[in-house]
Amino acid sequence: MNIETEKPALLLIDIQYGLDDWDFYGGNRNNLQTEENAARFLQRWRVLKLPIYHIRHSSQNPESPLHASKPGFAIKKEVLPITGEPVISKNVNSAFIGTNLENLLKEAGISVVVILGLTTNHCISTSVRMASNLGFKTYLISDATATFDRMGLNGEKFDAELIHQTTLASLNEEFATVLETDSFLSSL
Repeated sequence: MNIETEKPALLLIDIQYGLDDWDFYGGNRNNLQTEENAARFLQRWRVLKLPIYHIRHSSQNPESPLHASKPGFAIKKEVLPITGEPVISKNVNSAFIGTNLENLLKEAGISVVVILGLTTNHCISTSVRMASNLGFKTYLISDATATFDRMGLNGEKFDAELIHQTTLASLNEEFATVLETDSFLSSL
């Protein structure tokens, strides 16, 4: 990737303490290195002086660990924003719905987004699909995203890694280019 001509923006989505409550979200999270890989991206973006946008989920459910009144609403220390990095709160799965993210990106002349965070099959998938549909060239970082086990319609349990991999397969080459951290960072 040519960062001078493409000027990619990094979107860090929902990397918040509330998502450490595995039981609330279904248990058994995959990709335990997600935060570490996200921190590597953030550090590289800062060194390269590329645009960074932090998106956090503000649940409307007062019982949710991601409700603004709860400690879990806070962004994790590994990817804590610094002065000048926009922090955008959303209360639906898409980082683009009910926020000014699309306008901020377009006003900055950004046409390429790199997305990572939590969770693969919810806010990441929805935001990737929206970014692509809005015309952004979209990259999704597979080992800097994670999800939890899910219960099927008939009560069967689907493992987090299966949910993660099927979500990535559904997004790859249609809505995004799916890459791993090392592969993407080495291309910069």
